[in-house]
Amino acid sequence: MSNKNLIIKVVVGIISNSDNELLITKRKKDQFMPGYWELPGGKIESEEDNISALKREFFEEVGVTITECKLIQKLNHHYVDKTVQLWVYNVEHFSGKPFSKEGQEVAWVSIEKFKNLELLPTMWKIINTFNLPNSYWITPDNHQSNLIVNECENHLATGTEIIQLRSKTPLDSSYINDIYKLCKNYQAKLILNIPNKTYNENCDGWHLTSSEFLSLDKRPFTETKLFGASSHNEKEVRHAEKISADYISLSPIQETQSHPNILPLGWEIASSIIEQCDLPVFLLGGMNRGLIKKALGIGAQGIAGIRDI
Repeated sequence: MSNKNLIIKVVVGIISNSDNELLITKRKKDQFMPGYWELPGGKIESEEDNISALKREFFEEVGVTITECKLIQKLNHHYVDKTVQLWVYNVEHFSGKPFSKEGQEVAWVSIEKFKNLELLPTMWKIINTFNLPNSYWITPDNHQSNLIVNECENHLATGTEIIQLRSKTPLDSSYINDIYKLCKNYQAKLILNIPNKTYNENCDGWHLTSSEFLSLDKRPFTETKLFGASSHNEKEVRHAEKISADYISLSPIQETQSHPNILPLGWEIASSIIEQCDLPVFLLGGMNRGLIKKALGIGAQGIAGIRDI
C-alpha cells in the first residue's frame, strides 16, 4: 500500500554556544537517510504538544533540559513517500551539557563549515532563516559610478548584514564581484536582484520580482543560497511559499517617495498576511529603523528599504 500521503510531524531545536556554533547530530545507520547531519529533535507523539515533544526529544537524544524556547519557523518538506511537517524552535535557555545518549555522533559546528557536511534536505532552509537579521539595505538603482560601492561600504561599516544589490538594467560581473568581495570583508551577505541573473554569480542568493517568481513552478536554485521574493498580496505570498522561497519582502506598507501613487497595504493587512505565512517576512515601503520594533510586534522578521535603513 502506498504511503505517499503519509504526514509526519516533527520538532527540532537550534542550540548555539558562545562560539556561535550550532549543535547537530548524525543520523544512525538504522535510520531514514543514514549518515546525514541534522538538528536534534524528532517526531511528535499523538498525545504531545510541540513543546513537550521538543523537551522529551532533547533530553532523550543529548541529555539537555530545555527551559525556554521560541518558535521561529514552520515548513513542509515533501519526500517521495511522505511529507514532513516541521516546527523549528530556537532554544534560548537550557541546562545540562549536550552529549550522545543514543550512540549517535554529536558535534558543535559553525555555519561556515556546514557546506563540508552531508545535511538533511531541510537543514539549509532552516539555517538560512535562523541567520536572517531584522533589517537589510537595498541599493538605489544608480550604478554608473563608484557611488553605490562607497555607499555599500558605509552601510557595512555600520553593521548592515545583508545588502540587496538591485538594478533594473544588467550589471557587469566584475562590478558584482567587487561588491561581493566587499561584503565578505565584513562577513555580510550579498543578494542579487538584477534582470540578467544566471544563478551562477558570486553572491549569497537572489531576490526575484513577483513577475519573475510567479512564472516558476519550483525553486530555481540550490537551497544553499538565499531565495527572496517580492510580494504585494496574499496570492503572491502563497506562490512564494509553494516554490520554497526562504523569505518574503512585503510592500508597500506605507506611502513611499518612489511610488507615491500606489495605495499602501497598511499595517493591519500586513499583519493579517504575516499571520497566515510560514516564511520570514520583511516589510518595505516607508520604512525606517525606528519602525523595527513595530514590525517585530506584528510578527515580521524585520524591515528593508533604500532610505533610512
